[in-house]
Amino acid sequence: MSLHDLVLKNRSYRSFNAVRSVTEEELLALVECARVCPSAANKQPLRYRLVSTPEEMARVLAHTKWAAALPDWHFPPDGHEPTAAIVICHDRDVISSESASATDVGIAAQTMLLAAAERGLGGCMIANFNRADLHGDLTLAENLVPVLVIALGEPDEEILLETVGEDGVTSYYRDAGGVHHVPKRALGSLLV
Repeated sequence: MSLHDLVLKNRSYRSFNAVRSVTEEELLALVECARVCPSAANKQPLRYRLVSTPEEMARVLAHTKWAAALPDWHFPPDGHEPTAAIVICHDRDVISSESASATDVGIAAQTMLLAAAERGLGGCMIANFNRADLHGDLTLAENLVPVLVIALGEPDEEILLETVGEDGVTSYYRDAGGVHHVPKRALGSLLV
């Protein structure tokens, strides 16, 4: 599979096959991909908390908010929850400012999700969560700040990319059949 194919396959999934567990070995393989990614000034301030038990996943999901642009939908749907997560944390003992590691977070998260797509998994980056409560529930050390949750599992939903219309609207939406539509700007409109 080409990199372009992996990018197309790597969507923000919000519904999963809850029967298909993600193993700790699979999670470690994803973090291994992130571990060797570039890091600003090679400081490597990111730490990763693996979550793979149903009990911990329930605690993580309780602190997350999904798809704010779709207030009439409940995500993940009951019975279609992700079966694992990787919580990316910023280590303040390495760099005090969380904003200094923001680029590292994006690189690591996208790399892990591409590696997940290659393995038939999918995920969703979630930045909308209660940091303090998640920090406590995962009993993280004081120097670790959770900055991004990557929910993972085997996707069980259909996502369609489409070109942004003349109205310029880029908001994603679900149709009556539950298909998730993601408008993307045309290549020509991005070039300056």
